[in-house]
Amino acid sequence: MRTSIVKTLQSSFALLLTRRFGTFWFANLLSNIGTWAQQVAQPWLMLSLGASSFLLGLDAFAMGAPVLLLTLLGGELADRADRRRVIASFQSIQMLCPTLIVVLLIVGHVEPWMIIVASLIVGITDALSMPSFQSIVPSIVARDEIPTGIALNSTQFNLSRILGPAVAGVLMASVGAAGAFAVSAASYLPFILVALWVLPRGRPNGGAEPTSARDLIDGVRTVARDPLLRGALLTVLATSFLCSPLITFCPVLVKQLHHGDIADFSLTIGAFGAGGLLGALGLLALDPERDGRAMGSACAAIYGVVVVCAATNPWANALPALFVVAGMAMTASNATANTLLQSVAAAGIRGRSVSLFMLAVRGGASLGGLLTGAAVTAFGVRHALFFDGACAITAHLVIGRAWLRAERRRAHGD
Repeated sequence: MRTSIVKTLQSSFALLLTRRFGTFWFANLLSNIGTWAQQVAQPWLMLSLGASSFLLGLDAFAMGAPVLLLTLLGGELADRADRRRVIASFQSIQMLCPTLIVVLLIVGHVEPWMIIVASLIVGITDALSMPSFQSIVPSIVARDEIPTGIALNSTQFNLSRILGPAVAGVLMASVGAAGAFAVSAASYLPFILVALWVLPRGRPNGGAEPTSARDLIDGVRTVARDPLLRGALLTVLATSFLCSPLITFCPVLVKQLHHGDIADFSLTIGAFGAGGLLGALGLLALDPERDGRAMGSACAAIYGVVVVCAATNPWANALPALFVVAGMAMTASNATANTLLQSVAAAGIRGRSVSLFMLAVRGGASLGGLLTGAAVTAFGVRHALFFDGACAITAHLVIGRAWLRAERRRAHGD
């Protein structure tokens, strides 16, 4: 058994030694370190500027809400347009947002509403470019390597969740929030350059012209009617809507409830990344052919349990430990769903499948953040998160049961 696991891990990490995937993995790591440095600095900066819990939720909503309106168009771009140009164009626009905030911080004229507007711009460009970004791994690895590629990509994302908050904590303690935003702006460059290199030139799907709105809707229906894909999407949506507020309102938990500082906040977010990294490494040790629905559904429910525990936890020192478990559960659940979507979906609708995944992740998180922000303002962070966690547990018990009963053949999905 141990020998089998070691061989599986060796085979998985061998993909990192390939030129295209290895370079993409490292560039993506640098980019995400910058992103997470900003993700730590931004809510703490807003609280320091006097923003309320509702404004924190509104900021999360501004970044995620465009996904609700534009992500299907982003999926269409991923399937029909030149992905190199899509990524380079929109990521370049994104890079201007942290750059502008650095300038505003230097001149001393930054306000919470300015940060929220910048988040809205990032959300719009993300909605249009993330399906193309999520399609990179299937474009540069063989089909049977897609689960391994996604799991490896998840390891770098969660590694960045450890390194990014650590970088932010050091910078904010030394040079201030401007340092974290500057690192975020600079981190876009290597990723843009590598994406231009690794992705195939021209349009996918034989250079077909953009489809009509009816064809776009038909593609979405094809994904939604498949019981396997539908179960994956509902699991991710419930997790994002009900459990993601734990991350959004982590600064409220740390600063206002447990009276911590930026170092405590960085440690807690870093603990979430550490758990995610452990979860991703665990996925690499599993057989890629294994049906992961039961594990994914169980981990989603565990995430809900952690949200309840975090809401009722009276000890500041226990919060990072809870976030480690949360990171493991979220990574295992979402990566399992993402792998199923990209492995089962036909190549012609893979971009739209990814766009629906992003819609569930980002759209669910944005709505959850906004509603939970209002609940935190009205009832307090403990009551709001406890309600979220209890609803998440119930939802995943119902969704998971239906998902496990789903037919394995897409041909019988109707």
